[in-house]
Amino acid sequence: MTQPNRDYLDRSIYFRSRYYGQFKPENLIFNVNLQEFTQKVGYISSLETAGKLSPEEAYSQIQVLWKQLKHSKKELGIGKNLP
Repeated sequence: MTQPNRDYLDRSIYFRSRYYGQFKPENLIFNVNLQEFTQKVGYISSLETAGKLSPEEAYSQIQVLWKQLKHSKKELGIGKNLP
């Protein structure tokens, strides 16, 4: 059996969408954090669906991730200048 192409695995596992929003360093950083959040929530959801995590544990882990994302948003000042 041949080994899978490492570049393909990296792109598949760590897929990042291209950013088309308003370019500011803080927006770009937040976008990376948001994509990481969604990827991890997908993993947790899959583990819960497969019975590897209880619903309570999945919820708890997602809640921690959400708090980290909110902290990131606050630290980066995203949304502070809204009317």
